[in-house]
Amino acid sequence: MRSQVYFVKVADADNISEVNANLNLLFAKSDILAFLRGIQRAVVKLHFGEEGTTGYVRPEHLLLICDEIVKMGTTPFLSDANTLYRGKRLNSKDHLGVAMSHGFTKQAVGADIFIPDDTKKEDVAEVQINQRYIKTAKIGRCYIGAEGLLAVTHFKGHGLTGFGGALKNIGMGCATRAGKLAQHNDAAPVFYEDKCIGCGDCEDVCPVDAIRVEEDKAVLNKDKCIGCASCVAACLNFALFVDFEAGDDVQRKMVEYAFAILKDKKGKSGFLNFAVRINKECDCWAYENSRIAPDVGILASLDPVAIDKASLDLVNASCGKEIFKEAHPQQNPLLQLEYAQMLGLGSMDYELIRV
Repeated sequence: MRSQVYFVKVADADNISEVNANLNLLFAKSDILAFLRGIQRAVVKLHFGEEGTTGYVRPEHLLLICDEIVKMGTTPFLSDANTLYRGKRLNSKDHLGVAMSHGFTKQAVGADIFIPDDTKKEDVAEVQINQRYIKTAKIGRCYIGAEGLLAVTHFKGHGLTGFGGALKNIGMGCATRAGKLAQHNDAAPVFYEDKCIGCGDCEDVCPVDAIRVEEDKAVLNKDKCIGCASCVAACLNFALFVDFEAGDDVQRKMVEYAFAILKDKKGKSGFLNFAVRINKECDCWAYENSRIAPDVGILASLDPVAIDKASLDLVNASCGKEIFKEAHPQQNPLLQLEYAQMLGLGSMDYELIRV
C-alpha cells in the first residue's frame, strides 16, 4: 500500500493569512494530527532560523499548528537542538534569544519553547542503534521523552545532502553537538588558494582552531577539522568549498540518526513540509541564500520518506528540471531517501492527495 501524502498549493508564501487558510484546509482534509489523540505531550521539531535570515516556518503558522494540536488534547512544545558551528545558536541561551527575536515566544505560538543544553547530562540521551555508521546516537533527550513528535520542516536545498526535508530536520536537527559532529566529521573543506586573500574570516569562525592564516593564505589542519562548514559560510570570496565526496556518508549517518529518533515512535509521529521560499542552501546559511524555485505548497504525511520524495518531485516539477541536482551537482538527492527506505523509515512509493 502506498503512503499517503496530502498537498495544498501555496501561491504566495508572504501572504500569511492565505497560507494559514490553506493550512487549515490541509488539516481538515487530511486529519493528519489524529495520531496525537491520547498523547499527553508532543514535541514540535522545527528550525528557528539563523540570526539575520528568514529561512524558517513563520511563527504565525506555528500558532495555528499548536492550536490544532491542543484540539487533539495534547500539549505541544517547540524545540530545536544547538548547532555545531559558531554563532548565536551554539548554546541554548543565545539560541533561545534568536528564536524569540524571530517571533517564537510562548504568547505568539501558544506553546513553550525548549532547547536542550548539551552541557547538562539530563538533556542528552544516548540511543543504541548499531547501524552501519552510527552505533550509539547522541540526541536531545526531549525528543525521546516526548510521547509524540511532529516535524515542521522548511524544505530547501543543502550542499551536503542535496536537499533538506523531514529526514534532515529529524536526523541532523535532533542531534546534540556531539551527534552533529559524528555526522559531519568527514566533510572537510577544500581551499582554493587563488581565491584566498588571507582575510582571516575563516580562522575567526573556526570552533576548533583548525585554520591558520600563513603568508596571506588560509591553511587547514585536517586532523583538527570537524567538518562543521563554518568557514565555508564565512568566506565571502568563495575560496572554500566542502569536500562533497563525503556527502554520501553524511546523508547515511543523518538517516541513521533519524532512525534513532523515530524507531520507537511508530504511529506517534507526523510530518509537515513547507515547500515555500525555497533556497539553494540550508537555513543555517547566514549569508546570501538565493531562491531557486517558486512557492509550491504545504505537504502532510505520516511517512517521512514519502513526504520528502513528494516534496522533491513537486519542486522539481514546478521548475521543469531537477533543481536540487542542478544546484548541488555533486550530491545524489535520492540517496537519503533510498537509505531511509532500506532502514524501514518509510516508502518512496506514495499517493499524492491534493486538497
